[in-house]
Amino acid sequence: MKLMKKLMLSLFIAFGFSACSLNDDLPQDTCGEYTNVPFTGFPLDCNYTLKEQFPNPAALIINSQEKLNQYFTQHANSCTVASDPNINFTNNFLVGIFSGQKTTTGYGIKITSIVENNCQIIVNFYEHGPSTGEVTNPATTYPADYVLIPKTTKPVYFNRTTENKDNIVIGTFYGECSGSDCQQFYQLNDYNTLKFLDVANGIYEFGQYKNTATIKRGEYTLFLKNVPTEILNLKGQTKTYGSPDSADQGGVYFELHQGASTTKIYIDNTDTADQSTEVKAFKKAIKDKIVLLKI
Repeated sequence: MKLMKKLMLSLFIAFGFSACSLNDDLPQDTCGEYTNVPFTGFPLDCNYTLKEQFPNPAALIINSQEKLNQYFTQHANSCTVASDPNINFTNNFLVGIFSGQKTTTGYGIKITSIVENNCQIIVNFYEHGPSTGEVTNPATTYPADYVLIPKTTKPVYFNRTTENKDNIVIGTFYGECSGSDCQQFYQLNDYNTLKFLDVANGIYEFGQYKNTATIKRGEYTLFLKNVPTEILNLKGQTKTYGSPDSADQGGVYFELHQGASTTKIYIDNTDTADQSTEVKAFKKAIKDKIVLLKI
C-alpha cells in the first residue's frame, strides 16, 4: 500500500484538538496487514452547518456531541427526506474532510475506503475538479464529506488517492410495498460499492441518504459492459420504459454518471413493447446484480 499523505489525530482527540490539515507524510511502520474498517456515509449537511468554513484542506474527528456542537450549528432538516441528526458517540466517531475554498462549482471530495492494522487507521480519500465539458458557475464553495467510523484509540492518518469519479446507481422499487426489500439502491464505483439506506419511493437524490460501503474495486467498469448501446446513446437524458409501478408491479432504476452527464432510466418490471431484447436483458442484469449485492 503506497502511503502519501497523513493526518495524525488520536493523541489529540482526548483533549479536543480535532481540526488539522491534510498534509505531511504517512508513517512507514506498517505494523502488520491492513484490514477494512466499516464506515457509514452520513449526510451531516441535512441537519448541521459548519460554524466556520476551512479556507484550506483540513479534517475533523468528532468524538462527542459537545465537540459536534462546538464546530457545527444544528438546524431543521433541509433535505427532501427525513434525516436523523443523532450520532451514537458511545460507539462512533464522526470523520469530516474538507477541500478548502473553491471559486466555482464542480469540485468535490470523497472518502473511498478506511483500513487499519495493529498501529493505525488510514482514511483513503480523493478530490476532483469539474469534468471536461461541465458547466460551472462562479461561486465560493467548500466541498466536504462525512462518515461515521467505529470508536478507536488508534492514530488516524489520511491518504490522498487518485480515482475515477464516474459511477452507476442501480435499484429496484415498489410503491405499495412495505419492508426492507421494497427499495434496494446501490452505487457502483471503481473503488467501492455503496448501499443507500431507507430510500424513499420516488426520491432519488442519493446524496441525502446514509450509506454503508463495501470495499471492492472495478465494479463500475465491470457493470458498464452490461449497458445497452441505446441507453449509452441517451447521454444525459431521462427515459422511462413502460409504466413502472402503475399497477404496483414495481420497476428497475438505472443512473449513469459519466463526466459531466447524468443519464436516468426507469424500466417497468413488466416486459413492455418499448423494451428491446437488449433492454430486457439489461433489466435482468440489474436485478441479478442486486441479488448478489444483498448476499
